[in-house]
Amino acid sequence: MNIIVCVKQVIDPEAPPASFKIDAASNKAEMHGAPPVIDPYGEYAVEASLKIKEAKGGKVTVMSLGMNLLREVVKKPLAMGADELILLEDEAYTGGDGWSTANALAMAIKKIGKYDLIMCGREASDTNAGQTGAAIAEILGLPCIALVRKIDVADGKLKVEKVNSAGYDIIEVPLPTVLTVSNEIGQPRYPTIKGIMAAKKIEPVVWKPGDIGLEPSRLGAAGRRTKIRRLFQPVHEGKCELAEGENPEEMAVNLAMKLRVARIL
Repeated sequence: MNIIVCVKQVIDPEAPPASFKIDAASNKAEMHGAPPVIDPYGEYAVEASLKIKEAKGGKVTVMSLGMNLLREVVKKPLAMGADELILLEDEAYTGGDGWSTANALAMAIKKIGKYDLIMCGREASDTNAGQTGAAIAEILGLPCIALVRKIDVADGKLKVEKVNSAGYDIIEVPLPTVLTVSNEIGQPRYPTIKGIMAAKKIEPVVWKPGDIGLEPSRLGAAGRRTKIRRLFQPVHEGKCELAEGENPEEMAVNLAMKLRVARIL
């Protein structure tokens, strides 16, 4: 099994809100005082790929896209047990939307050529869009199953459990295919000391736009098909209104009336 897993370097979703700052002019989020991480949803996809590799053998190639990718961050899947890391790293890749990102990843996957399974997280924790996996499948002309919680491989096809609102569906699909993985697949493993040391020795392969046959005009911000109108942090406000009265009984009556007006009672 040749498996390709797409992961993303993101702002740590567990960082405190005070670490975030929105640049209103560029509609970009910045972080101060907290390092980036591999998207947690992407780690579930890495874990799923490693389980298949352990059961069926093969190779796990991890792919990530961006600019100024921190090696100690993007090498985590290697420390977990992946075999190869390919970085689409260039200024031209930045500022993209789901389509332009998926288009670059799909062209890189075409360049790899040999694959049985492509896996992504269910969504990225910074945008929660959940578009990239399905868009990769559309561009490559492959089937796609989203929100997968269990994967079995047999006789050149997959049997998967897909999460739905009432439980799950059991679906069979031929290879190659694209899966987006739910967190119900199982907790990602922690890198071992041996894995961390081995990852340090593996140098990532870096591909520029020309390496995957795409012009910069079709990538990143230049290749977007959607436009962010406004990016902002929500303001959480609350107010307190006292139910006044001459005595506790009158205050209780006034409180009940206010709750009724507010349609709470």
